[in-house]
Amino acid sequence: MIDLHTHSTASDGRLSPTALVERAAARGVVRLALTDHDTVAGVEEARGAAAACGLDLVAGSEISATWERRTLHVVGLGLDIECQRLADGLRRQQQERATRAREIANRLARIGLRDGLTRAREAAGEGEIGRAHFAGLLVDDGLARNRQDAFKRYLRPGRPGYRRTVWAGLEDVIGWIHAAGGRAVLAHPFGYGFSGAWRQRAVAAFAAAGGDGLEICTGVSTVTQESQSARDARRHGLAGSIGSDFHAPEQFWLDIGRTRRLPDTVPALAFAAAPPA
Repeated sequence: MIDLHTHSTASDGRLSPTALVERAAARGVVRLALTDHDTVAGVEEARGAAAACGLDLVAGSEISATWERRTLHVVGLGLDIECQRLADGLRRQQQERATRAREIANRLARIGLRDGLTRAREAAGEGEIGRAHFAGLLVDDGLARNRQDAFKRYLRPGRPGYRRTVWAGLEDVIGWIHAAGGRAVLAHPFGYGFSGAWRQRAVAAFAAAGGDGLEICTGVSTVTQESQSARDARRHGLAGSIGSDFHAPEQFWLDIGRTRRLPDTVPALAFAAAPPA
């Protein structure tokens, strides 16, 4: 099995990079990409664990990009994590994340969340603070029934804790990935809440900006959606990729390797698993 989209405690995942790799190996995954949000901080640890497990570890990152005042997620795969241009770009993203975290904490304080920023920092550990950390705190304080409820009531656009984030542009993000010797994949095309027309526009814009692939099969995609994504990929000359978008063991529907195989109608994304020499 192959899984090219997973998260660890280096961003908003629940497992350490080592535990993530061990779970992947136990589930029969032979090639795994660690793609934490706007960071490659967990890659070195994951590489050590992968070597011990005999698993092929792909260095990656899921990088947020602003397009048409909307956020798209671009998965970079096969990255040279020592690339200075990539490092500078991710540093910019992390600064924006830190600013967003402060503002979210301030907004949630008005509805009763206590010490939000300090507690989110503790929950994130050495990783980046994400909205999922605040969702967990809202549940802990009895302000939401579960994390899904927390997002719905407080953290989505138009809600009290939402803060619109201005990420780097789509062409910039793809440029960082290419500078690091990687391939750029538009993640979960059905995961943005777009209408069909907006999804088509996003895929076209991604391809025009130099994107390489489209994530066809995810942990929650349907057969119909995968067929449509395969057609979109062919229309725009994009290769196909697959990834569970794993974050936590309790989200069994997103477990590592839990995706269908890539349809035969679209070529698989090709990239170097190791950093370029």
